[in-house]
Amino acid sequence: MRRLANSKSKAGGKHVQENDMDGPAAQLHQNLQDAVSDALAMRRPVLHHLSADTAWLLMIPRPVAATKRGGRVYFNILIDPWLSGTQTDYTSWLSKQWHAEKPRVPNIAAVEELIRETETLASGIRFGKGRKSNAHETEDHDGVETFIDAVAISHQFTDHCHEQTMRDVHPNVPVFATEKAIPLIESWKHFRVVQTIPHFSQDPDWHATSVPPLPEWLGISRLVTSSDMLYFHSALMITFNNQQSGQASRRSSSHQYTEPEEEDETAEAVIYTPHGIHSYSENLDLVTKANPPIKTLVLIHGLEDITLGAAQQLNLGAHNGLKAQRKLKASYWVGTHDEDKKGTGIVGWLLRRKKISVKDAVEAERKRMGGSKKDEATDEVLGSFQGVNWVDLGNGESLVLQ
Repeated sequence: MRRLANSKSKAGGKHVQENDMDGPAAQLHQNLQDAVSDALAMRRPVLHHLSADTAWLLMIPRPVAATKRGGRVYFNILIDPWLSGTQTDYTSWLSKQWHAEKPRVPNIAAVEELIRETETLASGIRFGKGRKSNAHETEDHDGVETFIDAVAISHQFTDHCHEQTMRDVHPNVPVFATEKAIPLIESWKHFRVVQTIPHFSQDPDWHATSVPPLPEWLGISRLVTSSDMLYFHSALMITFNNQQSGQASRRSSSHQYTEPEEEDETAEAVIYTPHGIHSYSENLDLVTKANPPIKTLVLIHGLEDITLGAAQQLNLGAHNGLKAQRKLKASYWVGTHDEDKKGTGIVGWLLRRKKISVKDAVEAERKRMGGSKKDEATDEVLGSFQGVNWVDLGNGESLVLQ
């Protein structure tokens, strides 16, 4: 089902001709066309939820200058791909899981076809009446070895860094990963470029997170909380400004940045935190006070409060998510990592899941306020749905980030 109000649609991974499709598949194809038309007309990113859990594809429109001579329309970032098979942490008797719901985009080949389909539609919209034929576009796309431009890995755990899935990604695709995930990925001897994701706290200028081979208009960094020594409750932040003129490069031969040109240096950000990042994190404060400014476009933070036994907090859940959303004021809040996966092992036996809705979180917030009138302007927001901006994005669904 597609909700026009938020430009949301299902996104399938199979590349087929319209006249070969049955009713549901044809509707899926039409929904994708509509979503791409909306996105391209506004030059806005598209977020695809590839599974019911926490695998994502983020498609960010490239700057106009990069597409003038027929270059691809989108820069495509694959995030935490686990699309098929089981995942095991350490040993199967400790923890072994598999998806309860089959991912709508079930493998890397399907991801490639989803991007190919989107690029073909976007190219047709871009060229309009002067567009090349579908056959010519298909020939051009056949020469592309991969449509995935980067992989971003948030954690070393195999439900985020899944070897079976990632081995199907082309080895020329650069991988950006957190420190503890780097040795695991390098041990596969598959990818040619594996880069450590820098911490945003090391330099609050988003330009500094645009480490090669990323284009200079896009950066990837990690948000952490100093009191969380294991960084289990951290976030990836993807920042971009695709409106820059591109007339003057800011990156020197040493990859340091000089003073920006006289143009808008404000970046938009996608903040992805599968376990949740503490709402009191000093890094979230840095985002809200960054210079150049950063506008949070979407916060990807789950709703379920998950603990291991009675003591170990795993996923922070909706109450923390609402507090983080109040601080960041993201245009969208989207859930993640809430699939109740099937599993065996000691960890699965100890897991405790508390399902919390956004409505529950807002009601709890209202009760915490206790009717205080110290700040009436603030009270009008807290305890209400104003500014929550929640979007329920299911398995295989897409969202145009306006």
